[in-house]
Amino acid sequence: MVGVSIAWHLARRGRSVLLVDRRPPGQETSYGNGGLIQREAVRPYTFPREFGKLLSSLPNRRVDIRYQWSGVLQFAGPLFDYWRHSAPHRYAHIVPEYASLIALSTQEHAPMIEAAGADELIGKEGWLEVHRSQAELDRRAGEAEDAANRFGVTHALLDGKGLSRKEPDLSAGLAGAIHWTNSWSVADPGGLVAAYARSFEQLGGEFLQADVKRISRIGSGWRVDTDQGGHETQDVVVALGPWAGGWLKELGYHLPTFVKRGYHMHYGVAEGKRINHWLADADIGYILAPMRAGIRLTTGAELARLYAPPAHGQLAAAERCAREIYPALGERLEAEPWKGARPCLPDMKPVIGPAPRHPGLWLAFGHGHQGFTMGPATGRVLAEMMAGEPTAVDLTPFRADRF
Repeated sequence: MVGVSIAWHLARRGRSVLLVDRRPPGQETSYGNGGLIQREAVRPYTFPREFGKLLSSLPNRRVDIRYQWSGVLQFAGPLFDYWRHSAPHRYAHIVPEYASLIALSTQEHAPMIEAAGADELIGKEGWLEVHRSQAELDRRAGEAEDAANRFGVTHALLDGKGLSRKEPDLSAGLAGAIHWTNSWSVADPGGLVAAYARSFEQLGGEFLQADVKRISRIGSGWRVDTDQGGHETQDVVVALGPWAGGWLKELGYHLPTFVKRGYHMHYGVAEGKRINHWLADADIGYILAPMRAGIRLTTGAELARLYAPPAHGQLAAAERCAREIYPALGERLEAEPWKGARPCLPDMKPVIGPAPRHPGLWLAFGHGHQGFTMGPATGRVLAEMMAGEPTAVDLTPFRADRF
C-alpha cells in the first residue's frame, strides 16, 4: 500500500515512475491486513509496561502478543527502545505526531478509491471494538472521548444491549463496544492495492515485476539492478516494508528496524448467520472481518525473526476465543494460514523523507500496524517533499536522522 500510493502520487504529478515489486501489487504485507482504514487509530500500539501484563506474556499463550526467543534476541536493542518510548511521558509526545498522519487517512484514500473505481470494496459503516470487561470498556471510552476532542475521531458507545442490536449473533454477556464511526472497512485489502496500482498505470506509470538485486549510486543519480535488468534514475524511493532495514544496511544505514509478524485465516459461517461489522475482540487481541474471501480472523503480534518458521499456536488460540463470542464461525477455508510481517521502529512512527547522506534517495517504511491506513497520506506528503512544496503535515518527527 505504501509503495503503490507513493508511485500513484508521483505519477499524478507528471513524474516518470517505475514501480518495482517481486510480486504483483497487494500480495505482500498489505494483503494480510485486517481490512480497515483506521481513522480512529491515533494512538499507536505500545510495548506493555504494566507488570501484570508483562508477567502474563511469559507463558507465551496470549493472543495479542507472542514471541520466539530468537526474534527477541535479534531485536533486543530496538525492543528495549520500544519499551522506553512507551513510557507515558514519551508516548504523550508521540501521539499527536503519529495522529497527524492518521488524520489524513480517509481523506487521502478517497480520491484514490474514486480514481481506481474501487467503491464496491469500501464500507463506511465503521467498526466495533468489542469488550468483555466493563472496566476496560470504560477506560477505552475515556480515550475515545480524548480522541474525539483532540483529533476529530467520531464514535458511539454501546452497552451490551446496544451491541446485541448491532450484532445479534454474538454471544450474550459482553460488556459492550465502541463503534468507531468514521473509519472505513475494505472487503479485499489486496484487491484495493491492486486497483490503486492499475490506476497508477492509467496515469502513465510503469510496473515491473522483478526482484531487486542492488541499489547503487552512479554519478548524480542511481542504478537499480533487478533480475530483469538495470534501470537508471535521478530518484529512488525505498518503500520495502519489513525488508527495508536489511536493504539499507548495504548503503550504510543501520536503522533500528524490527518486525511484528501476524497470521490470518478465512472461515465460513453457519447458515443464516452473519457479522454486520468488522469487529475486534479487544480484550483478547484479534479481529473478525467479513470479507469477500470469508470471515477473516487476524491475530495480534508475534515478535519473531522475519524468516523464522511459522508458529500457528497464536491463530489457534484466537480461533478458540472467537468461537466463544461468535459460535456461528464455520470451518477453515484454506489449507494453511497466511503469515506476514509488520515493519516497525522503536518510537512507533514511520520514516518518511530523504536519506540523510544520499541525495535522491527517499525513504518510506516502518508504519507498523497502519501502513494500509497511512499509505495514501504517506504518498501525498512524500510527493510534496520531493517536489520541494510545503507538506500537508510537519514531517520533522518522521525524519530518518532522528535515529
